[in-house]
Amino acid sequence: MVVEGPRGTVAVSMWTRRGRAVRLLVARVREELRSRWRRFETLWRRSMQLRVVVSTLALSTAVVCALGMVLQWQITDQLLAAKENAAIAQVEYSQPILERELTAVDPNADNVSEQLQAALNRLTTTSSGQSTTETVAGAFEPVLVDGHAPGDRRLQPAAGPIEEVPQDLRQSVERGLLTTKITTVQNENGRVTMLAVGTPVSTATRPLQVYLLFPLTAEQRTLAVVQQTLLLGGAVLLVLLGAITNLVTRQVVRPVRQAAQIAEQLAQGDLDKRMRVIGEDDVARLAESFNEMADSLKQQITQLEEFGQLQRRFTSDVSHELRTPLTTVRMAADVLHASREQFPPGLSRSTELLVDELDRFELLLADLLEISRLDAGVADLAAEPLDLTEIVARTIESLRAIADSSGVELRTLLPGAETDLNIVADARRVERIMRNLVANAIDHAEGGPVEIRFGGNDKAVAVTVRDYGVGLRAGEAELVFTRFWRADPSRNRRTGGTGLGLSISLEDARLHGGTLDAWGEPGEGACFRLTLPRHPGGEFDTSPLPLASTRRIAAPEALLAAPVDPPQEGEPAEPEIRDRGPARLSEQTWEDA
Repeated sequence: MVVEGPRGTVAVSMWTRRGRAVRLLVARVREELRSRWRRFETLWRRSMQLRVVVSTLALSTAVVCALGMVLQWQITDQLLAAKENAAIAQVEYSQPILERELTAVDPNADNVSEQLQAALNRLTTTSSGQSTTETVAGAFEPVLVDGHAPGDRRLQPAAGPIEEVPQDLRQSVERGLLTTKITTVQNENGRVTMLAVGTPVSTATRPLQVYLLFPLTAEQRTLAVVQQTLLLGGAVLLVLLGAITNLVTRQVVRPVRQAAQIAEQLAQGDLDKRMRVIGEDDVARLAESFNEMADSLKQQITQLEEFGQLQRRFTSDVSHELRTPLTTVRMAADVLHASREQFPPGLSRSTELLVDELDRFELLLADLLEISRLDAGVADLAAEPLDLTEIVARTIESLRAIADSSGVELRTLLPGAETDLNIVADARRVERIMRNLVANAIDHAEGGPVEIRFGGNDKAVAVTVRDYGVGLRAGEAELVFTRFWRADPSRNRRTGGTGLGLSISLEDARLHGGTLDAWGEPGEGACFRLTLPRHPGGEFDTSPLPLASTRRIAAPEALLAAPVDPPQEGEPAEPEIRDRGPARLSEQTWEDA
């Protein structure tokens, strides 16, 4: 539809704005409803008191509704039964009177209807002038019908509101039966529900039928009052049940909440918190048991802390005390080692072994002292700006001789030039982490290559050390950082490790606010990933590098460099072809850098 003219354009624009406003309003209402529903779901999951109260109210509502329906049905049935019995009694009382009054009716007269009406008037009026319509059954309207007249029932002589009598009721009465029926009719007062009672009347001249119509207005008012009473009583009962359930549940839930709160405080280190004990019931016994458990935990934790302090102090003291005799032994060993050529072959070899073990002993003492400082929480960071690639380069050069003697090729795979690997960290600790990771990879590479990858994002940098050696069995990735743990105790170390390197590396990474993860599969090798924030204590969501997968990127033998024949004289020199392993197209090695 195209609207021409400025007024049409204005109308379309106005309806467009209104439609946009309505859509925004609907979206806001929908979002508000979703938010409220989510808050209710959270409250429903966390609050046992709410669940108990709502469940009790739901069950109570079902019980109250069922009970109310039964009571209403019983009261209605009783009211109608009483009304019907009273109406039948009224008919039995009125029947002799009608038979006596209808004796004078002339069946051959033309004014039969008038004579029937006169009989009704005499029925409803006593000799004293008092109305008899206000009986036990209540007010009623009588109807007399001449049942002898053949043809259409609408042409039969009658007195009273014959149109209010149901046709099926008249058929039953014409067969000589006393019949009752509840019907609803429309009169000048509106729709009225009535109890109609009909019975045949025997006279000397002709058969007649009498019908008494009893309005059920009073009974309906009584039922309305009963319904209102049941509804109000049920609502009050539900409110009281909800309040009682809330009170009772609160008495049970409050100690549980208190226990949960105190348990959280105990978990945070406040070991002096206890529950209040009131009374001697089950909740009081629960509080006493909880307090006894807290006392036992405090005692055990205190003992463990004291034992840990003693252990750390013992380790530190022993390490310090051993440094002095170790220095003396070192001096003597150096003297012997310098003169080893003058000794017999066996004594010369013993001197070399003595020096090697002293080196390992000194390294072990240094690691023990570092562990003691880390456990005591007194280790500090000498943070400074540094380039992670330079740290790794120094580490690789320091371990190059060990890698060459083991037949292990060290491959460093750098990311693109756009990746920034500068961080603020403790250079000594980062270099120690990398030395431990690379040395561990050399020990377990089984002659295969060791790959070192770098990665970085806005919040963190990462480096992975991957070997293709024996790998780790299931569950060993969580144990590699345990102190003095070895996957294969019978395996010889090539780097002379002490069994504390990975544990110290993990603590150094945590000291920076970073992480150190491990992965491994039997026969597929192992991978260690170091992730450090850009600044000590910084936060990061994910590591810039993923851990390795079980798929081999390349076989170890395929990673070895292929021999290249030198060019002949007069031929152009071709570039040397080097196999750089599974490097990505966006990565470069030390030679490219």
